[in-house]
Amino acid sequence: MAKPANPDNAQIETRIVWQRLRLLTFYRLILAGLLAVLYFALQDSNPFGVQDHGLFRFTLLAWLVFSLAAGTATRLERPGFRFQAMVQLFTDIGALSLLIHATGGVSSPLTALLVITIAVGALLLPGRMAYLFAAVASIALLLETGVSLLELENTSISSVTRAGLMGLVLFATAALAHVLAIRLRESEALATQRGIDLANLQQLNQYVIHQLQSGILVVDPDGVVRLANDRARALLNLNTAEGQPLGKLSPALAEQIERWHDNPALQPESIQAGASGADLTPRFARLETSQGSGTLVLLDDDTLLAQQSQQLKLASLGRMSASIAHEIRNPLGAISHAAQLLSESGSLNGGDKRLTEIINNHSRRVNEIIESILQLSRRSVSQPQELRLGEWLRLFHGEFIETEGADAARLVLDIGDDELSIECDPGHLRQVLSNLSKNALRHSPEQATVELRATGNHAGRVRIEILDNGPGIDREVATQIFEPFFTTENSGTGLGLYIARELCEQNRAHLSYHRRSEAGGSCFRIEFSASNG
Repeated sequence: MAKPANPDNAQIETRIVWQRLRLLTFYRLILAGLLAVLYFALQDSNPFGVQDHGLFRFTLLAWLVFSLAAGTATRLERPGFRFQAMVQLFTDIGALSLLIHATGGVSSPLTALLVITIAVGALLLPGRMAYLFAAVASIALLLETGVSLLELENTSISSVTRAGLMGLVLFATAALAHVLAIRLRESEALATQRGIDLANLQQLNQYVIHQLQSGILVVDPDGVVRLANDRARALLNLNTAEGQPLGKLSPALAEQIERWHDNPALQPESIQAGASGADLTPRFARLETSQGSGTLVLLDDDTLLAQQSQQLKLASLGRMSASIAHEIRNPLGAISHAAQLLSESGSLNGGDKRLTEIINNHSRRVNEIIESILQLSRRSVSQPQELRLGEWLRLFHGEFIETEGADAARLVLDIGDDELSIECDPGHLRQVLSNLSKNALRHSPEQATVELRATGNHAGRVRIEILDNGPGIDREVATQIFEPFFTTENSGTGLGLYIARELCEQNRAHLSYHRRSEAGGSCFRIEFSASNG
């Protein structure tokens, strides 16, 4: 037999052969016990035709004791399998030969039990050992016949012929059992491999299901959750879900499933998840089972869907910006250059020079708009890292003061907890905070301070706030400041706050504006979700 391909196969094969040996000991114990019961209970009628009662009783009782001992050894698996199998089979051949001799020789009905023993031996120890058992049994029969002839019992010369024929039957049995054993082992090896493959496939399926970005729930016809992957438990804020009614875990989702079963064309509505507050979009598919129609539920986080939509929008904006750069920048450069040459002419009067200044100023402004759009289109995909917020903000503060030439006393840090951490792209966060800090310093009174504050709350959310003491933004205007190209300044591009919010959304954070008081003052707040904090 081929060597098992891996340790798992070897363990399974070992377990199978020991189970077979235990079946043999059980068969032997039942057979010896049954023979003993019939012999002693029906001793007057002598059902087996016993001629030597002393030998029959001694052999039968000794074989019964051996059966008990063999069963114990097989259960303990000590000593090894091969040794135990050989000892038990040779003992069976010897015991049956003595019983056959005590019951009239080769013509005894117990001779058929030798055929069973040889067949079992060929299944347990196939190959040459099967023919060894047949040879030993044949020799035992011939010896028994010879002894009977020498003892001048009721044995004729034809008994030798019967013993020889029985030997041929035993060898034929060994050969047939050997072939069957080979086929059986091949089938078992194939079944074992199929079982391992199925187990591996199931494990792979479980891994794939649990690693999916979408939440997955399998709900049976009774509305009980049978499977929930890690993502589904996280979205619904559940510790365990399997075996519990969906109506208890998420009544809104259970209600939608009922409506969907009544009307499969119904479009599912977004639901709000547990404590996280995230909006989830469910999708349903019918699962037909023997118990009825179950439901496969896919849950998608609307935040992620919005991010994907945003990435598509940014990709379209990038293509548009490249077209703008190609179609507008070159003519704009020509206009600007011509205006500069015209302004250097000595024949221009004051009014004409003013017109050339206007051309130059607006050319620069259009160029700044193009640069902002190109900056937006070239922005890299977010690569979030875990940032220790206190340490990172101190580094940002020093870099900002140095690069912008700002007064360090005007930009004040307030870090509530040095243990605060977020997951964010540091380059994106640096760009957002630089833009907001410059805006706050520009719109604050000359000696007023701007506060950069980091706080956390009980829900695990982290906030970064930029607070100034400027005049603030009117409520009517505040609703439009994050729209692209919206600006209240003649020299602005209207893309700074739009880019800042886009960068925050790309990092699963939210940028919002809040007026500090009726008297004035602005607060730009970046709030990171609980999963990031």
